[in-house]
Parts: sequence; structure tokens; C-alpha cells
Amino acid sequence: MSTTDDHFARFLRLVAESLDETDLAAGELARRAHMSRYHFDRLVAAVGGEPPASFRRRLLLERAAHRIVTEPVTILEVAVQAGYGSHEAFTRAFVRAYGCTPSVARSAQPPSLRLPAPSGVHFHPPGGVVLPAERKVTAMDVLAGMVRHHVWLVGEILDRARHLDDEVLDRPVELSVDGIDEHPTFRGLLHRLVGQQEMWLAAVEGRGRPDNDPPPETALDYVEGRPPRETLSRLRVRYADVGSRFVGLLETVEREGRFADTFVDAVCDPPQTFTYGGMFAHVLTFGGHRRTLALGALSDAGVSDLGAGDPMTWIAERV
Repeated sequence: MSTTDDHFARFLRLVAESLDETDLAAGELARRAHMSRYHFDRLVAAVGGEPPASFRRRLLLERAAHRIVTEPVTILEVAVQAGYGSHEAFTRAFVRAYGCTPSVARSAQPPSLRLPAPSGVHFHPPGGVVLPAERKVTAMDVLAGMVRHHVWLVGEILDRARHLDDEVLDRPVELSVDGIDEHPTFRGLLHRLVGQQEMWLAAVEGRGRPDNDPPPETALDYVEGRPPRETLSRLRVRYADVGSRFVGLLETVEREGRFADTFVDAVCDPPQTFTYGGMFAHVLTFGGHRRTLALGALSDAGVSDLGAGDPMTWIAERV
């Protein structure tokens, strides 16, 4: 992000934070942004298409319109909170902006209360602003972002787990879901997270079960309490290969628009047919369950820097 974009983002944050300050002086936002009034006005007008005072006044008017339409408040109360000294002054401004009086707007319930804005930035209830996206993002873009986040996060979990001893890795994870990895251990969850991607790559490529899919991956081993025998260092080596290959498969399917295409899963007995989109959704669903348990086990072991593994910020920065 450029310096200009940084300053404009700071301006938007300051505007959102100050909407309740109806008597805010015109130069105060510039001071809070650590800029001179002259440079502040020029920058905001250049990037946002409106001078700062007009920008903020429009958002206040959009907020006022939203309150009039959705809340049981008086027009005068809304006018005062929007920074107008009288009912009449507010009504004149409202009519200029919306082409009708506040009372008519309340009765008509218009579908949109957004005023024309060169920047595309508008008031977002209850007290924020909404910015237009820099590019169009499709549902498949979001799915692809979720898959990339999952692959990245599993790698981070494996990295943190390498510092833990066998007693922690092989300790039973108390929370489990009936029918999914019954009686799991932390190490067993890591095996499943790696093995899941290896299994689906083998299915897509028309191969049988991966050669390095170890016996501890079977349900019987979990039920009988036999601990997985593969070391974390070996798991990390496997994942360094499979993680990048799985993302590569995603990028190929995404680039060629093949999410609805089908393939035969030769790993199943008997073989079954799946779509690529369904396969990625499956990985996210069951992989997400396992990684959440793994993150809980990490937290119990005193490693909490990955938090809950929420993809929200991660995807927003990349999609």
C-alpha cells in the first residue's frame, strides 16, 4: 500500500471513530492524522473525490437517513446527532441530498440510502464505513482463499508442534466428534491433516492410497490406542511436498475453471466420482475440524500464537 493510500485509510478510520463527535472542528481530523490542514484536504480530495468536511458530512447524512428509516427516534434527535442546529436546517440538507423530506423517507422506506460518492465509501450501520473492493471477488476466489489458508495453517501447526515432546504429542485429545477420528491424539490429528491432502492428490491423479500413508492412519489404530509411529520431522518433510502440490492443484483447477468437473476417486472401494469443488469443500470441512482440535492441543501445551486459526484477516489480506 502506498503512503497516499495509508493516509486515506487513516482518514477513513478517523471518520468512523468520530461520527458521534458532532462538533468536531474541520481541522481536528487533520491534526489527528498528523498532517497540516492544507495537505490533508488536498490528499483526501485527490483520493476520495471529496474534501474531508464534505466527505464526513455525507456519511453523517447517510447515517441520519438510516436512523430515520430504521429507528423510532424523532427527526430533531437525528438532526442534532448529525450536527445540525435545527430541524429546518437538517430538513433542507436532507431534501437536497435525497429529494424528499425525512418524514417522507421514513414512510417510503427506500431500498438504498447511499448518496453519490466518487470514492464508493459509504456509511455502514451501526457505526462504521464500507469501502468498495479494489477488484471483483467471486465465490470461487473465496473458496480458493480458504483452501490456501488451510494449507498454510496446517504447515504452521506442524512447525509449532516440532518443539513438543512425545508425551504431549501422544496425549489423548479430550474433545472429539463421534465418527470422526475417535480417540484422537495431537500427533494423530497431524497425521490426518497431512494424509488427507496426500490421499486426495492420489485420487485426482488416479493412483491408489499413497505409498507413505502409514498404518497408524487407520481407524483401528485410534480405537486400540496404538500411537502413530512417524516422527514430526518426517511429517514436516512430507507436508513440505504435499502442501505445495495441493495448492498447485487448486491453482490449476481455478485457472481452468474446473471446479464443477468430476474425477474418479480410485482410493475408494469401490471407486466413486466427485467434483473438484466438492473435494475442496470436503477438505476444508474435515480439515478445519482437525486443525481446530490441533490448535486447542497447541494452546493446552502453551503455544498460542496461532490463536483459533480464524481465516478472516488472512483471506482479506490476500484475496
